[in-house]
Amino acid sequence: MRGAADRTLVIIGGGSGIGLAVARQAVAAGARVVLGGRSVATLTKAAEELGPAATWRAVDSTQQASLAGFFAGIDRVDHLFTPGASYRVGPMRELSDEDAASPFVSKFWGQYHAVKHAAAKLSADASIVLMSGAASVRPPGPAPAYVACNAAIEGLGRGLAVELAPVRVNVVAPGTIDGNLWSTRPAAQREAAFDQYRRATLLHRLGRESEVADAVLYLLTNGYTTGSTLYPDGGYTFR
Repeated sequence: MRGAADRTLVIIGGGSGIGLAVARQAVAAGARVVLGGRSVATLTKAAEELGPAATWRAVDSTQQASLAGFFAGIDRVDHLFTPGASYRVGPMRELSDEDAASPFVSKFWGQYHAVKHAAAKLSADASIVLMSGAASVRPPGPAPAYVACNAAIEGLGRGLAVELAPVRVNVVAPGTIDGNLWSTRPAAQREAAFDQYRRATLLHRLGRESEVADAVLYLLTNGYTTGSTLYPDGGYTFR
């Protein structure tokens, strides 16, 4: 992470998974990180691992008041990454309307409102990376609301890049990653999805959280990249 000294990276969803992988790289490069999330135990453990360069604050990104309070306690935001979300995925004919809306409530509006409440704290040369997913381009199965949510986030990134310029806004859209997210799902479901993904990609393997973190750090630090979506997906969306 070039130029990380005296820079503050805020990660909502930074206590585990891809968010924590990004935090590890940022701290190693000399940045300060502020971790946000709902689980105090998870945040505490992550901050202890990262050391004195890391602090944490509890936040629920589905609640605007929680986001407003979270950013009120931060003096300056040089970089913002927003991977934290919780939602249900499935076919239109099987999900309730509430479950179908959950990706938008948590993943789309959660990131939208995070940027809204961070805006007043952004430094002049700040950068933002939103989290989408490769399903936006190539749906892996029947989950239309989830697919639409990811596509909407990529549009949101382009729209925010225009409104917030010269602050840079980009989107990372990973494929299937063998990491924290999938480790919580039933083994049979996980292995079926993994096998399908390996067959569907050019590289015939799953991604690693550290590889997505590499992409995020590029988007956070490359001073001439904005309004873009990057797909660390092993060639899944290219097929």
